[in-house]
Amino acid sequence: MFQKYIKKILEADVYDVAIESPLECATNLSDRLQNTVLLKREDLQEVFSFKLRGAYNKIKNLSDQEKKLGVVTASAGNHAQGVALAAKKLGIPAVIVMGKNTPDIKVAAVRRYGATIVLEGDTYDEASEHAYQLADKKGYAYIHPFDDPEVIAGQGTIGMELLRQHTDELDAVFVPVGGGGLISGIGAFIKYLRPEVKIIGVEAEGSACLWAALDAGRRVKLKASTLDQFADGTAVRQVGVENFRIAKECVDEVIKVSIDEICAAIKDIFEDTRSISEPSGALSVAGMKAYIENNKTAGQTYIAVVSGANMNFDRLRHVSERTEIGEKREILLSVTIPEKPGSFKRFCTVIGKRSITEFNYRFVNERKARVLVGIQTNGSVDDRIKVLAKLEKNYEVIDLSDNEVAVLHIRHMVGGAAEGLKDEHLFRFEFPERPGALLQFLEVLGTELNITLFHYRNHGSAYGRVLVGIQISRLEMAKFRQGLVKIGYRFWEETDNPAYQQFLY
Repeated sequence: MFQKYIKKILEADVYDVAIESPLECATNLSDRLQNTVLLKREDLQEVFSFKLRGAYNKIKNLSDQEKKLGVVTASAGNHAQGVALAAKKLGIPAVIVMGKNTPDIKVAAVRRYGATIVLEGDTYDEASEHAYQLADKKGYAYIHPFDDPEVIAGQGTIGMELLRQHTDELDAVFVPVGGGGLISGIGAFIKYLRPEVKIIGVEAEGSACLWAALDAGRRVKLKASTLDQFADGTAVRQVGVENFRIAKECVDEVIKVSIDEICAAIKDIFEDTRSISEPSGALSVAGMKAYIENNKTAGQTYIAVVSGANMNFDRLRHVSERTEIGEKREILLSVTIPEKPGSFKRFCTVIGKRSITEFNYRFVNERKARVLVGIQTNGSVDDRIKVLAKLEKNYEVIDLSDNEVAVLHIRHMVGGAAEGLKDEHLFRFEFPERPGALLQFLEVLGTELNITLFHYRNHGSAYGRVLVGIQISRLEMAKFRQGLVKIGYRFWEETDNPAYQQFLY
């Protein structure tokens, strides 16, 4: 299998559009992690992503008749720009189908390469279906973003460059995974020439289609309603057929990482390169850090592929907010203190000379009050334990650092309970963010039930996040839950969440 791809990769002439991206030592990360960390800078390509390699290789290898008719694809991201640039370079007509909710900045980025933009559907699946229809109707060649041998070979040129750029000892290469085009290309080339080098895929927890496929022994299609879009460049429901066939042979391990770990990795890359990676582009560094922590490695050499840098500027607020948690440099606590003169000052004295990131105080009754406090740590487990132990000697403490309701909502809205309120249930929702999305969400929720609490946040993330309190009797609950399933949005009931019980109930 690998021999076939070695020949294709060696023959892939992608350098009319791509640069041989540099392999740089991440000095800060290397020192901190006690391993040599090298970054493969695919974010420095003209379209700020590796995707132009596979797109160009596929389009260049089309027949003359196919080139004459033109190409079509469905994408709102890096693949769209790669196809548009490749087609422009080769003088071939290109049609890019994007969802109607695609941000203007992404539409403009593709249009500047001369491609025709078609806005169709509200989801990627709807856009993709329309692109296939256009291919059948107009005779366009469909350029798949990952499940195609020529695309895989184009991405595999990164593996070829890695082995040429680094000839010394190499222990593992960490690769972001979406549909599998990048890891199958890199993995096929490296495993053929350097089989001792581990190929480790990294996926976001909410879109781990390769992990699910390898775990099940077959391709698995993730539910659209549960697909997390934070790392939108790799948010794919199902790994490709050819990609999975190759991955089974060349991928040693797949690591899943959280949103907070991805945000921390974006900061790590920035501190070493002064460049801002997109969430999908930082997956490899997040996975490498998790691998080092889990295996307690030291003195090894790792390469992390920084696959892209197409970051929406407003999303930086969300990334910055979550980075402290991802680095474990903030601990968010609920602390119950006595409601009496001097207790507030005494609590601050117990905390000592530490930086406070959040402080919310709420009277409960004549005997006690509660404080929601964020405290900076040095990032080590020992320091977190030290903070908790010191406070637990004096107070009732609940650690809410990993509590999504507390982190996303309650820290911004502490207000106390509503008197005499019965049958309140708390739900957390996520829905695709676009203009008018909040109004659409409220329309879907309907007007039959009484909303008792509402908090909405969107700091540049792909999904709007809502916390809703609703009065629902026991008799109404089953019907209400059935309605939620029909809505199709991701949701969680949080009525028993300790953050809600402590500060809002």
